[in-house]
Amino acid sequence: MGQAVLKAVQEDAELKLVGAADLKGGADAGELVGLPKVGVTVETDLKAALERLHPDVMVDFTRPDVVFENVKTALAAHVSPVVGTTGLTDAQKADIAKLAEANDTPAFIAPNFAIGAVLMMVMCKQAAKYMPDVEIIELHHDKKLDAPSGTAVQTAAMIAEVRKAHKQGHPDEKEKLAGARGADYEGMRIHSVRLPGYVAHQEVIFGGLGQTLTIRHDSMNRESFMPGVVLAAKKVRGLRGLTVGLDKLLEF
Repeated sequence: MGQAVLKAVQEDAELKLVGAADLKGGADAGELVGLPKVGVTVETDLKAALERLHPDVMVDFTRPDVVFENVKTALAAHVSPVVGTTGLTDAQKADIAKLAEANDTPAFIAPNFAIGAVLMMVMCKQAAKYMPDVEIIELHHDKKLDAPSGTAVQTAAMIAEVRKAHKQGHPDEKEKLAGARGADYEGMRIHSVRLPGYVAHQEVIFGGLGQTLTIRHDSMNRESFMPGVVLAAKKVRGLRGLTVGLDKLLEF
């Protein structure tokens, strides 16, 4: 994802790449993604890079165990973080919101930057008004560290805004194997699949009297997320505090 972001920024006329950070430094950021040299060397010390370069925006696609500290480092340097790394807890998001206000520096987090995935979530929220029995199946590559995905949790949260919490399935159902029915979110079930060959996929199945409705989104490659990343990078400085979800930047 980091390499895809580097390429997307380089190819956008309105954005300028001024720095890059990774545990493995030393390479030119252009050569790293198959482009000509751009004179930006990948560094290993994020804090030092931010303090020296003074960028407007930092895009983070790292790991759940380091993203929170990265965001705090960016906000302390008055750099707006645009975060695609999932796994942040509600408590951490609350802390980020406070830090964004305290530093007068807007922050942006999205569980999914694919425009189609955002449309899927919005459509699911509309469908849940009329078909409140729903289960979510998310499918990702086997290297993904958190489950369920941020997209699945965000989808469930949006559905919960219009759906009265209730237990689905037979009231006396029993799991023969623990976890067989998936995670429980206000009575909705979320199922996570992790297999090689997948990138990022999700289907939301609604059940009703004599009918079902399935809304599905598939990201075939990591480039599918880049239009959303570029959009957020351009708009984040015009926001206030913490904004969560790419839907907040789109018009419906």
